[in-house]
Amino acid sequence: MIGWTSPTHLALLLLIALCLFGAKRLPEIGRSLGSGMREFKESVTHQALPEPANRETAD
Repeated sequence: MIGWTSPTHLALLLLIALCLFGAKRLPEIGRSLGSGMREFKESVTHQALPEPANRETAD
């Protein structure tokens, strides 16, 4: 396979991340990335609420 999605490349990236951050930090990094991606998805797919009508009262 060509590209970064082959199993060999993914294993190599995981090994590099393990060496850089250590085994204790990887779950924390994964959780923060997951929550960030979830918030981004919600902000992109969130439909804008209708704006309230401009209520002008005549004096």
